[in-house]
Amino acid sequence: MSAFDLPRQPHRRRNSLTGRWVLVSPQRGSRPWQGRQDEPESPPSVAHDPNCPLCAGSLRATGQRNPAYTGPFAFENDFPSLLPVGTDEAFADPLFQCETVRGTNRVLCFSPDHSRSLATLGPAAVEAVVAAWMTQSEDLGRQWEWVQVFENRGTLVGCSNAHPHGQIWATDALPTEAVLESVLQRDYYARHGRPLLLDYARRELELGERLVFETPHWMAVVPYWATCPYETLLLAKFPVQRLPQLTRRQAADLAQAVQALAVRYDNLFSCAFPYSMGWHGAPFDASPSPHWQLHAHYYPPLLRSASVRKFMIGYEMLGEAKRDLAPEQAAAHLRACSGVHFSQANAHAR
Repeated sequence: MSAFDLPRQPHRRRNSLTGRWVLVSPQRGSRPWQGRQDEPESPPSVAHDPNCPLCAGSLRATGQRNPAYTGPFAFENDFPSLLPVGTDEAFADPLFQCETVRGTNRVLCFSPDHSRSLATLGPAAVEAVVAAWMTQSEDLGRQWEWVQVFENRGTLVGCSNAHPHGQIWATDALPTEAVLESVLQRDYYARHGRPLLLDYARRELELGERLVFETPHWMAVVPYWATCPYETLLLAKFPVQRLPQLTRRQAADLAQAVQALAVRYDNLFSCAFPYSMGWHGAPFDASPSPHWQLHAHYYPPLLRSASVRKFMIGYEMLGEAKRDLAPEQAAAHLRACSGVHFSQANAHAR
């Protein structure tokens, strides 16, 4: 029996990037739901909120006032989780290990429009966001080894401000997920002479069953090892290690891909679809890293509707991750979504 004969019965799948396993139980997908249901989240209705500390011209908690920005706007986080200075200390006790970490946190407002997300911004505005991801990564990469670009969208993933924005954290040490991905990608490259994720992208394009869509340079798939019900990977179809390496054409095509995925997510349950997403690429150090391949992870919390959230509890916290919707089913659901945002489709219908 091959791995492709298993989707109808309980089985485990291995994450090729981290080595972790996930239990897939597709026979449970149709069970009645009697658990918690949350109120679906609606996007903000105004283009400018004078009480929002991220809007153009607004006063932030520190007393600083935002400029009247017209495109993406980045600034140092007023309440950072990391600091750029610190003493060099480490504790090697086998039970109480500890070391100093340095870094910085930036906030990136996508646009001055309080009401528009990456799904509903104009194409040029999304291209400007991608350009900001690239320039911010390059700037921070001159000083820090790891640069983490990410976005938390929606209160269900803990976002505390509705203004469409993301963050860029930079540290002097690789975080846990980066270490895991680097080790397994390096091992694959040593054995096969090719980047793991470039080979993976080619196989997913051939199979097609987990492909959500593709553009000339990019593709979105529900990964074979997905943990979240509608988790996706945004993959380059060409060799590239970091965001700043993208050509103008590749970056413009990435903007189209980012928006296409955001639109399909919103259309899935006709809501402002929550997720946490972020980019993983090669560290900004002096060592060659041809094993790395640039990619973005999307982790949405929704399970079966705009009001039903997936919780990681019980067996998942004590054993391993589990999902009741096969990745192939999730990909089919996302593929079936329109490429036109539901809000625009509804407006045209009226």
